[in-house]
Amino acid sequence: MTFAEATSAFANYAWGPHMLFLLVGGGLFFLLYSGFVPFRYLKHAIDIVRGKYNEPNADGYISHAGALSSAMAGTVGMGNIGGVALAIAAGGPGAIFWMWVSALVGMATKFFTCTLAIMYRGKDDTGHVQGGPMYIVTQGLGAKWKPLAIFFAVVGLVGNAPLFNGNQLVQILKEQLFQVHDSTTTSGAQFWLELGIGICVMLLVASVVLGGITRIAAVATRLVPTMILLYVGCALFVLISHLGEIPHYFAMIIEDAFSVNSIAGGLLGTMLIGVKRAAFSNEAGIGTEVMAHGSARTADPIKEGLVAMLGPAIDTLLVCTATALIILISGVWQYSGMDGISLSSAAFATTIPGIGPYLLMLCVFFFSITTIITQAFYGSQCFRFLFGSRYVNLYLYLFLGAILFAATTSLDNVVNIIDGCYALMAIPTMLSAILLAPRVKAAARDYFARLAGSKEAETEIEVES
Repeated sequence: MTFAEATSAFANYAWGPHMLFLLVGGGLFFLLYSGFVPFRYLKHAIDIVRGKYNEPNADGYISHAGALSSAMAGTVGMGNIGGVALAIAAGGPGAIFWMWVSALVGMATKFFTCTLAIMYRGKDDTGHVQGGPMYIVTQGLGAKWKPLAIFFAVVGLVGNAPLFNGNQLVQILKEQLFQVHDSTTTSGAQFWLELGIGICVMLLVASVVLGGITRIAAVATRLVPTMILLYVGCALFVLISHLGEIPHYFAMIIEDAFSVNSIAGGLLGTMLIGVKRAAFSNEAGIGTEVMAHGSARTADPIKEGLVAMLGPAIDTLLVCTATALIILISGVWQYSGMDGISLSSAAFATTIPGIGPYLLMLCVFFFSITTIITQAFYGSQCFRFLFGSRYVNLYLYLFLGAILFAATTSLDNVVNIIDGCYALMAIPTMLSAILLAPRVKAAARDYFARLAGSKEAETEIEVES
């Protein structure tokens, strides 16, 4: 069996129909069990992010906004551009509908998992407070469940490697800056060019990740809002230019989602591809975002759960939908034979002639870099849990070296490795969240009762004054 065949078999085994039940079924359970909290308290969640309810003396290292930005830096990345292109290429337009479904239930999933991230924070070997699925398992479920926590951390070391983002960043820089395409250059020349670009990316990432979560959060807080606005601005230009066609493409997405003749091999195949790509994009239920939100400076777990649930709405419902509509409007997905970032680039070239690919390249650069630096934090948290803090820098050097592997390997291998690991990471994350869901619900009931009481008190003061 070749390496490519092995990675394909691994991904196919990990992403069986059971993942639909675990991620979508689990998310639906959280949504119903929570009483639709993600939709009832959206404004309150936004107020928390704005700093209205900050707790400067609480445990943690970064603000609510910093935690959300760090998590968004990890999710708003190539999954929103290259990942959406992969979804359409493999599953047709209908895969986007199942990405939406995954995002809606994923909001509830993030509410539960990220509430638990604060509720069951642990301490590393240096005494510093840390959060993540491995601590939720050991602190919330008990020591006898530690093998499940170790399993998450081991798989997380690989799942958080900078493979997909590094590969796709090098690909678009190679195509747009150097005008080098796979079909026009010898493999030897391509390898050295890819390696050279990979070294530049590696050095840039190193300047941030070796500074720890506070530097990562500082960079993410500055870059994430800007890059999202730039990308959505490009999308709005395309959508406004083709305003009359948008209802047609929304109808196409919904119709294809339930087609038995879809290119993915029917309804189940389309659903699996949509859920897989949504998980890679917004990471709801995977457990990575739990580590970012676990670093938030707060003593109230429900606050961070509310902040976290905004992620899938921004990531998938906004950014991924924008990408999907650009690709569908361009029409290149029907005949180009491309996928990943190459398909997205062709779509931008068609819908925003001349400058489109360069705007996309700029967006991809920021998306990829911010995601890679956040993945370095996630991976170091897994390493720290397994081996302690003493050799974390050794892990970071290996992480940086993986960028060079990503730069020079094929997209298929990269996607299969990451997809398989993400599926395995979801097992301990979702299982622990389901088992501990009653404790989240009890905490939510208490929090919202206190919130209602404080609002009544504010109203009485206003009336008296």
